[in-house]
Formats: sequence, C-alpha cells, structure tokens
Amino acid sequence: MTTTHESTDAPEERLTATGSSLVAGEEVRGDAGELRAVDPSTGEPVGPVFALVGTDVVERATRAAADAFPVYRDLEPAARAAFLRRAADEVEAVGDEVVRLAGLETGLPAGRLAGELGRTVGQLRLFADVVEQGDHLRARLDTAQPDRTPLPRPDLRLVHVPVGPVAVFGASNFPLAFSVAGGDTAAALAAGCPVVVKAHGAHPATSELVGRAVARAVAAEGLPGGVFSLLFGPGTEVGQALVADPRITSVGFTGSRSGGRALMAAAAARPVPIPVHAEMSAVNPVVVLEPALGDPGALARDYVASLTLGAGQFCTSPGVLLLPAGPAGDAFAAAAAAAVREAVGQPMLTRGIREARERGAEALVGLADVEEVAGGSAGEGPNAPGPQLLTTTATAFTTRPELQEEVFGAVSLLVRYRGAAELVEAVTALQGQLTATLHAGAADAQGEDGAALVARVVPLLQERAGRVLFDGWPTGVEVSPAMVHGGPWPATSDGRTTSVGTLAIDRFLRPVCYQSAPQSVLPPSLHDDNPWGLVRRVDGVLRLPEVRS
Repeated sequence: MTTTHESTDAPEERLTATGSSLVAGEEVRGDAGELRAVDPSTGEPVGPVFALVGTDVVERATRAAADAFPVYRDLEPAARAAFLRRAADEVEAVGDEVVRLAGLETGLPAGRLAGELGRTVGQLRLFADVVEQGDHLRARLDTAQPDRTPLPRPDLRLVHVPVGPVAVFGASNFPLAFSVAGGDTAAALAAGCPVVVKAHGAHPATSELVGRAVARAVAAEGLPGGVFSLLFGPGTEVGQALVADPRITSVGFTGSRSGGRALMAAAAARPVPIPVHAEMSAVNPVVVLEPALGDPGALARDYVASLTLGAGQFCTSPGVLLLPAGPAGDAFAAAAAAAVREAVGQPMLTRGIREARERGAEALVGLADVEEVAGGSAGEGPNAPGPQLLTTTATAFTTRPELQEEVFGAVSLLVRYRGAAELVEAVTALQGQLTATLHAGAADAQGEDGAALVARVVPLLQERAGRVLFDGWPTGVEVSPAMVHGGPWPATSDGRTTSVGTLAIDRFLRPVCYQSAPQSVLPPSLHDDNPWGLVRRVDGVLRLPEVRS
C-alpha cells in the first residue's frame, strides 16, 4: 500500500532555489566558479547564480556517503521502501514549481515535463515495491549435506548485496526522469546504495529543487544525511574527481559516447577499477519491408512524427530507416520528405547541443553517397534548427561505419536497399543499439521468401539491440518490470544491463555467498525462518514464503 506523507517544510521554503550544492543535507556554496542556466528558446540567462564546488566538496560528499552506507545498507525492506515513497511524495509536492522551472531552463513544453515528473515519482514508487517484494535479492540456500559421498557439501547461502556509494550524472535531455531523482538514483537507492549526484549544468534550479525534496525525505525518515548529496561543479573536473574517489563503487551515466568513454577511462585507471554503467548513443534503426508499405504516406508521417518528437532529443529517436528501393519505397521517401519540409524546428536543450547537431548533420551531408532530400524550417529563437532528412545506399551504409554516427536531434538517414541480400548485409553491419524496429506488414504471410526474410532479420536485430519493436516507433520508453533500455556497445557500456525498468537495480548489487555461517551472522534474507517473506530457491527448488497469520 502506498503511503502519502506530509511535506516537512513550508511551501515558500520548499520552492527556493539558492544556487547551492547539498552535501549530506547541508547547503554548500563553493568558490570554483559560477553557473547560471540559459533559456534555450531565447538565449537569455534565467534563475539564480550557482556557486560551483571543487574537489574538496566532492571528498566531503563521498565521505558522508561512505559513513552512511553501513546504516542504509542494513535497513529492513519496509524502511527503505518507505523512504523511496517519501522521496516520491516530496518531489511530487513541489511538482508545479519544478515543471515551471524546468520549462524555463530547457524550453520543453509543460505537458512533456508534467509527464516526465509523473514518470520520475512513478519510478521511485515502483522501486519501493521491488524492495518490499525482494526478488532482486535472488536468495538461494543450498543446505548442508554432511553424508554426501564422496565429499560432503557445506551449507551455502547466496544473496545480492549493495555495492556501496554510487555516483550518478544527470542527463541533459531528461531534466527529471534521468536526472537528480531519476532512474539511476532510484535504482541505486533501492539497492541500498547512497548516491552522490553530479547535476547537469543545463537545468540547475530544477535539479536543486528536486535534490532538496530527496534530502527532505532522507531527514524525515531519520536516515544519515550522506544517503544523498547533490553537487554543482565546473566542467569535467568534479565529475572526474567523483569517479576517481575511492569511496565511489559504481557510476550511472546517460549522455554522449565521448562523455561515457571519458568516465570509463577514469574508472579503469583507478587502483581499484569500478564499473561505469553508461547509456551513450544509438541510431535506433527501423527496418521497413515491402509488405509494410501498403499505405506509405501514413507510415512516413508516423516516422517523421517520431523523428521530430522533442526536437529529436530522445536517445531512442529513429536516426536510420532501411527502406526498399522501388515505387513503394519511393512513395514513402517522397511522403517523408514532404512531412519534413512542413516541420518547424523546436528549441534544443542548449546551444552546445544545437551546435553539435549541426556539426553532425554537416559531416554526414559532406560524405560521398549521402544526399539531403528535405529540410524543415528553423523555429523561433537561436536554438531551433529545422529537421533534416538524408538518404544513402545500402552498399555505402554497409561499408562505411561513419554513417552510423549518432546525430542527436531531428536528423535521420534513409538507407535504400535492393533486395533481401542487401538488407541482410546492412542489418549485419549495424552496431549495438538501444532499439531496433521492424515493419514487416504481412511479409511472413507472403510465401516462403517473405517468412524466411522475417525469420532472418529478427535474430539479427535481437543480437544488436536491447529492445526489438514490431510495427511501431522507438520513441517512448515504458517504465515497467519487462522494459530494457540498454544494448550492446556502443549503445551502452554493458549490454547485459538496463537503465530503465526494475532490472536496473541489478547494476548496483553484487552476489555474496556465505559458507557454513551461523544464523547469528547471516542477513535476515538468508535466515531459516525467512522473516522477510521472500521467494527463495532452496536446494534448487523455488519456494514461496509461508503464509503467516
């Protein structure tokens, strides 16, 4: 049952953004420079001036997290779940102001931000349910067999435990759902790990208000302040120091491939290397087969709608579409070009993101065998370039990896293939992706050739993507137990993980086996009487908890 908590501060205090970092619940103003948000729709500064902190404050925050870890790690499930729900309530309580500020700092519409706020608090509550259910612990008991021959078996008990303090980097394109209290933070806190967040400089006031809400939940639940800290720091200095700090045991990051690789290099260079769970880049290919082109105009319009959603600033935006040559494909391409020409650019999140998008598009257009077939109109303000549609051949795409470079924004490449062999070669050449989509129509009902092509393409997509979609579009990620938002390199640093959905908690846990341990030292999850009521595997058999009256 979800409990709604009363907020702990007066509204006027709750809604104050002071330009400060938060270290274990205390405001900290540094002397390492200043930061102020810029409204991307006007180019004008907005909000308070933030006093940036240096590496000395990083050390304070990580030390507080390490001090809090033994207490937070050992919380009973009900207590940790209550904290996560309290955090959701506190963020929700300041939701109207958070949405207003986020709109000023990002240029995103209020409806989109309200939906993202709902997703953010929903994630926290979903992970509270996960903690109470206890499936993530994956407890296993192999009881002793002293009479086994030729050798006896000792008592062996396995459970997954939190790794320790986690560093989380806020993302630019999701100021709420992938930021201060977003999926990485929610998953790490659910696992039992204190979190130190490096806020993104594009939306600092939004980040501070959400950070204060989480800090209030920490205090209201009587937890050590070091369970959560929020840092505003200059450039890469604070981020690199955070990853290099010996008290940090894991990293969550959403952003560019260059940023992710820099953090991975810093983590690998430590005396004790740590994992960096980085969600980086993808072109999210869409494969269209001939039978799906019964109404090419409607399909093309849906494609462009997905491409231009949110100015193309989704990590699942369809950056590549593989389209058959021939009249039906030509009709689709013409309809897509017409829809792009009618589209008007929306403000991108920052000037830097807009500039990177323009450089990326220019680099693609400058390549041989690539042609720009349509461009939309620029929108109002300095950061709203028009969408672009490019085209190339399957042969060029198959042989030139640079055609798979992500352009973050509303830019997409039509890849025209001639026949099944060219399609299979192009799909085989794909790098790792977050998503891959197949529009097959009735191909599997078109005789042996159609069914064989579908049967050939689907396993290739599965090998290259974390989520395979059918007859849809990749933008939009449901937060649910079955969701995977990850994929093989270079989409993520570890294709075995997901940053969305309940399995995201696995990134911040590790297995520990207790051998012949007395009950007095075992965690409750491994006690004979199963006091937490977990589903456990005992001697290889899945056992449900006993029903207690």
